[in-house]
Amino acid sequence: MSSSANVLVIPDEVIMSKIYYIRGQKVMTDSDLAELYGVETRRLNEQVKRNNSRFPKDFMFQLSEDEFRNLKSQIATSSWGGRRKPPFVFTEHGVLMLSSVLNSEKAIKVNIQIMRIFTKVRQLLTDNLSVKLEIEVIKKKLENQDKNIELVFNYLDELIGKQEDPRSRQQIGYKRDNEK
Repeated sequence: MSSSANVLVIPDEVIMSKIYYIRGQKVMTDSDLAELYGVETRRLNEQVKRNNSRFPKDFMFQLSEDEFRNLKSQIATSSWGGRRKPPFVFTEHGVLMLSSVLNSEKAIKVNIQIMRIFTKVRQLLTDNLSVKLEIEVIKKKLENQDKNIELVFNYLDELIGKQEDPRSRQQIGYKRDNEK
């Protein structure tokens, strides 16, 4: 039996619940990633510091105190422990880069799974956007139909009004000899 069979598969829902939307980006916290990889948060951050050039600001950043407070308030069960500083968060590219600094078999397998989930989330957002666009098109068609229906009813009202109030009209045209 190979050692790869010993690596536990993490349910996609667990990983998806650890993806947050901060500063307009999908990110994961250092502590959540460390938990998924089976390492201590400080060990993960040590590896990142040793390989600092691999993690530019668009791959990883530290939350502000306000962002951290806001994030903690969104999560009912807090596993933040006694953190003294706000966590580092990793964008999709940062998570991908982590696989190059964490070389355990579990970290590599979990990283592959996380990348697949980021792809699924992106597809869900794309699908959601296309559905929203289709709904907008339908709304516009309905608005136009409402206006057309209102116009038809206005014309009907005018026609009914003319039938109820028939005015004798003076005929226009040539008079016949017997109409003098």
